[in-house]
Amino acid sequence: MVYNQILVRFGDLTLKGRNQKDFYNRLIRLIHLKLKGLNVNINNYHDRVYIDLLDTPYLDVVDRLDKVSGLYSYSLCVKCDTDIETIKKTAIALCQEEIVGDEVLFKVSCKRADKKYPLQSPELNKVVAAAVLSSCNNLKVDVHNPQKTLYVEVRCEGCFMYTSEIRGLGGFPVGVAGKGLVMLSGGIDSPVCGIQAMKQGIQIECIHFESTPLTSIESAQKVVDLVKIMSDYAPEGKIKLHMIPFKEMHMALLENVPESYNITIMRRMMYRIATKLAQKRDCLVLINGESVGQVASQTLYSMNVINSVTNMPVIRPLVTYDKVDIIRLAEKYKTFTTSIKPFADCCTVYVPKNPATHPHLDKCLEYEKLFDYETLVNEAVDNVKSIELSMSSDLDLAALGLEVRKVL
Repeated sequence: MVYNQILVRFGDLTLKGRNQKDFYNRLIRLIHLKLKGLNVNINNYHDRVYIDLLDTPYLDVVDRLDKVSGLYSYSLCVKCDTDIETIKKTAIALCQEEIVGDEVLFKVSCKRADKKYPLQSPELNKVVAAAVLSSCNNLKVDVHNPQKTLYVEVRCEGCFMYTSEIRGLGGFPVGVAGKGLVMLSGGIDSPVCGIQAMKQGIQIECIHFESTPLTSIESAQKVVDLVKIMSDYAPEGKIKLHMIPFKEMHMALLENVPESYNITIMRRMMYRIATKLAQKRDCLVLINGESVGQVASQTLYSMNVINSVTNMPVIRPLVTYDKVDIIRLAEKYKTFTTSIKPFADCCTVYVPKNPATHPHLDKCLEYEKLFDYETLVNEAVDNVKSIELSMSSDLDLAALGLEVRKVL
């Protein structure tokens, strides 16, 4: 049996009412962008997309479709003519190849999308099922709890058959929800949260606070590598990364702030800087990978105190996720291996022995009076280094002026 089509289904997109047409057009554009360069034909039919594989291996197409947000599922299928004898022969051949094993519980599910077709769906079910059962002795009908289902869709453009579905990324096409700024560390969580944000239709840019040479050049390189992986999920395959020079602020924090409050106030400074940059970049929200209770700065008390420095909405896609679930997503998105490379960023290289888990706002305000943080915030934003990254980018971080300190 030669599969010649991939049937693509939309997910939550079908619920969007008046905006459905705009969402649909953007999603079709994303599919065309992601499949560019492959020898395929893309056909749009209202609520479905059919991709003619031609001579392209289906795994190559599926790998790219996995990067398109807004797609609910896809099926590898066979397209044939709509005359009943051809449908029966194709159904038998497909079941003989795809449904193996002794006494498999089975049913046929036919859909007559072409209302001019002479057989209605229930009649078509009976005809196709009878043909398949007469030729496949290992199949037993169970319409309520089948182990395998043969799906048959009769449309004006042909008959499509398949036996399984591949789940897609889901969500909405990137860009329909506006733009956000992802606060990107080199850890496991923030790259995942950035891709999760794109999955829900948010176009992203990334901000990273680099403290070279207090931290190693490898920690900055790790962030670049993560953005390159994330860029595969972006519409044009590119994401802008903003490198914030954080060394001076970092040193001021270490010199002036009590150790237990260092991370709390560091995060407050990061939010201040991120807010200013987000406003310059026309971003509507800040996005980060915080999850309740994972570390000291992510208790509800800490989040409340840290968040108080900005009026910009903050989205936390992973806020209720367990770590094992975040790791599972990181492995799925192929960021995990890069994230666990042992190069610490400014949030982890000088971790306090006893960080405040229940910080008080009045103490933060008191400690922040000990140094001129506003000047440091403005200097950091003014000296940002912005780079556009894709999977094929080859970047020399030293050329950006980052101070190199090799890891021992």
